Amino acid sequence: MSQWRRILLFLGVIALSFIAYTQFLANAEALTGEQNRFSQVRGMLQLSSDVLRPRPNLAADANIQHVDISPYGVNTFLEQEVEAENIDRQLQLINEAGFVWIRQEMPWFDVEVHAKNDFLDYRNEATIGVRESWEKFDIMVDLAEKHEIQIVARLSSPPDWSRADGNARGGFAPPDDFQDFADYAALMAERYQGRINHFQIWNEPNIYPEWGEQDVDPEAYAELLCAAHDAIKAVNPEAVVLAGALSPTIELNGRNMNEFIYLDRMYRAGVSDCFDVMSVQGYGLWSGPEDHRGNPFIINISRNRYIRDMMVSHGDEEKPIWISEMNWNAVPPESGLPPNYGVVSLETQAEFAPRAYERMEEDWPWVGMMHFWFFRRASDAEKNQTWYYFRMVDPDWTLMPVYHSMKDYIQGQNSQ
Repeated sequence: MSQWRRILLFLGVIALSFIAYTQFLANAEALTGEQNRFSQVRGMLQLSSDVLRPRPNLAADANIQHVDISPYGVNTFLEQEVEAENIDRQLQLINEAGFVWIRQEMPWFDVEVHAKNDFLDYRNEATIGVRESWEKFDIMVDLAEKHEIQIVARLSSPPDWSRADGNARGGFAPPDDFQDFADYAALMAERYQGRINHFQIWNEPNIYPEWGEQDVDPEAYAELLCAAHDAIKAVNPEAVVLAGALSPTIELNGRNMNEFIYLDRMYRAGVSDCFDVMSVQGYGLWSGPEDHRGNPFIINISRNRYIRDMMVSHGDEEKPIWISEMNWNAVPPESGLPPNYGVVSLETQAEFAPRAYERMEEDWPWVGMMHFWFFRRASDAEKNQTWYYFRMVDPDWTLMPVYHSMKDYIQGQNSQ
């Protein structure tokens, strides 16, 4: 072989190697959602190990209910607003972006504030007088209807009077008598019958402190869910009851319980007939929306396939999953805050969120809806906390890049 042929062969090998390496990097990001090279290589190794694990049974061809809806939702904190004008402005912006749903807490402690069946609020009597506790919720519902927004009402946060020890176990601890909670759920369903038809029972009952300053208890939560479900259905048989959103965690320390184990224990406690929709959280955290890794010890956006697999194994293949919270955390580098939920730039957040909805719509026919976390807080009092930087809109009404990217994506999808 001549020297020139050897040189050409060598250059050919280099070129092919470069092409293969470039293709590997492209596939690595598309399959792992990782941004830097080291994480991509590690992610590909982890992805290759997935072949050693059984594939989740997703029963994608099942007759899945409650998925023939708009998938675009966003979390709101309208109960924090003092002025109705701010509620109206938020809902207008939400509607203009193309979102159809809001997930809004209707805190029990704001309904029966001082005692059961007492709907007067004396907490600010000295400044604004005694108010009817239903007033602000009526305003929310009226304005949501004005802007053609549907509400998923999150029912949680018991009042102190519902527990003999008051607030000793924290404000999220369950009531002593679950029937009191069921009665409150029935009140909500009755007052807003025909206006609110979707009710989520609790939030993240499998982690601290959402079940109070105590160990979590899947059997107790199953009892609470069933009591609320039956009470709501007795008032409105057409209502859709969502199980409380399970938080992804690999912990098993009593106060935090792995969501797969928690859900299995819920099923074993007889919860199958007590909800219409399963709820989960779908945060991307440290990797992007295309992360396909199926390792149960990795928390990523694909993790909820195992929840679906468990539902199928318990005969609930016709029930859907709705994702209650999804986003990436855009903590400013200059804030000095810890990366508790991963960190992306505002620009990357704006890229990732639409791609998460795109993946849901293309790959997960068993997911009916996904709620962005979150739209806006009433003030910036919590800007010293990492989670504040999931917001879509600042308290001063500055729109983050993700607002515009989601608006563009939804409008594009709706025009097809």
